Amino acid sequence: MDSDEIIDFKGETFMEILLVDYRWILVCFLLLPMSFCYDLWYYTRNKIIFYLNSAPRTHDDKVRKVQKQVQAWNKTDKSKKMCTARPGYQTMSFRKPLYKLSMCQIDCNLFDILEINREKRSVRVEPMVSMGQLSATLAKLSWTIAIVPELEDLTVGGMVNGVGVESSSHIYGLLTHTCLSFEVVLADGSVVNCSREENSDLFHAIPWSMGTLGFLTAVELEIIPATKYIRIEYEPMFGIDDIAKRFNEASCDSNNHFVEAIQYSLDEAVMITAVMVADHEVDHRKINEIGKWYKPWFFKYAENILRTVPKGQTVFEYMPLRDYYHRHSRALFWELQDIVPFGNHPVFRYLFGWLMPVKVSFLKLTQTEAVKKMYEQTQVLQDILVPTSKMADTLRKFDRLIKVYPLWLCPFHLWNEGGLVHPAPGLDDDMYVDIGIYGTAKVKRCQFHAELTTRQLEDIARKANGFQMLHADCYQTKDEFRQMFDHRLYDRMRKELNCEQAFPEIWDKINKNVRD
Repeated sequence: MDSDEIIDFKGETFMEILLVDYRWILVCFLLLPMSFCYDLWYYTRNKIIFYLNSAPRTHDDKVRKVQKQVQAWNKTDKSKKMCTARPGYQTMSFRKPLYKLSMCQIDCNLFDILEINREKRSVRVEPMVSMGQLSATLAKLSWTIAIVPELEDLTVGGMVNGVGVESSSHIYGLLTHTCLSFEVVLADGSVVNCSREENSDLFHAIPWSMGTLGFLTAVELEIIPATKYIRIEYEPMFGIDDIAKRFNEASCDSNNHFVEAIQYSLDEAVMITAVMVADHEVDHRKINEIGKWYKPWFFKYAENILRTVPKGQTVFEYMPLRDYYHRHSRALFWELQDIVPFGNHPVFRYLFGWLMPVKVSFLKLTQTEAVKKMYEQTQVLQDILVPTSKMADTLRKFDRLIKVYPLWLCPFHLWNEGGLVHPAPGLDDDMYVDIGIYGTAKVKRCQFHAELTTRQLEDIARKANGFQMLHADCYQTKDEFRQMFDHRLYDRMRKELNCEQAFPEIWDKINKNVRD
């Protein structure tokens, strides 16, 4: 590709060049060791608490502390709305929430697994429990939650208040579709439990609500039996129409326990399907422990199969289930290739791969204005959800508009349970696809403008009866946002629960003007 075709920005100072082009120095020599130490502390803390089984005994006390803060807010002039006190840099979004600076912040110290009920096939957790924490705990008991979003630091609360999708979503839907109940502290300081049978309207209004209906204090999720290994198959695909057709076929095949694709150009992709297998079915000569520190980044490993396997042939192997669940964690899908460009080099992997991945929170905490400027002018970080019937057309439009590759393609069933997100009329039987766009726009500089281009992406999603994930930059107007998401139940619950003075609306927490 010609150098003038790739976006950059002019007029950098020496310091900006240093902090942007050589950010890897800070990452490798400071942030990676910090990330490793934090993970070690967090792992040790969780092991001790789980071993002592202290979390169930202390949970009610922690909830009462949340209640007391909300009750104290009710005795003030209520000029400030409420939000959690979690620092903005700790979220997995690459943006910091500015709205917190002008709000009443409520401490919600809720990090623990509360109960695993094998008879009921459920696990009850506090909202700050991470995917890595939960998958590791359940795997030892041969259980798993049905939807395990790939990045280990994603939290249950974040996936409920936002959205959680994974390669088993073509069977189970979004993570919220596998939730059995929520415990919530409301605007008046009371605690309620809600499920499909109890307070069902609130139960269906909470997903995607971004903490604007109350403070989530516990989540009960369905669990399913898990095996130690999966059998995984890689299928190179060529031609956008064939890619879309094959992707839809695999997504509609319930025999596949897991389905995803990684697209490397408009006409090149790798279909990745997998099934859980019993130990006696595993060929131990073909086990790939992709989670080991010295292994190649998963997307690079799949790309090598695309480049080397003849058309029409497939490759299969076996992989530990938990390695598969978090296969995209070490490279943050592929975002780290722009930050540590030599991170996938064998020498770096063998010597320093055990420190990976760097925490997104530390990246945000040390983000300078120069780095922020670079991200705004060159990077696209979006998840666009559209029906698979409109996938090929959508991908063609994205290719003309931004040319960001790789793309992550993850199918999911969108159950029609009401709430903010549900299929448009006539699309109930359609499979949907999450098109994950994470990377640098490779179009001519004059073609890309952060706000205008993102608005075009959002317009494509709306016209395709699709949705935009709420972690991403949102340049939609409030009216456009309300066209994309069905606010009828949400608005009614906000009035019934007196949320309008207590909490901001969703749009007031996610639009670009309130995120830095």
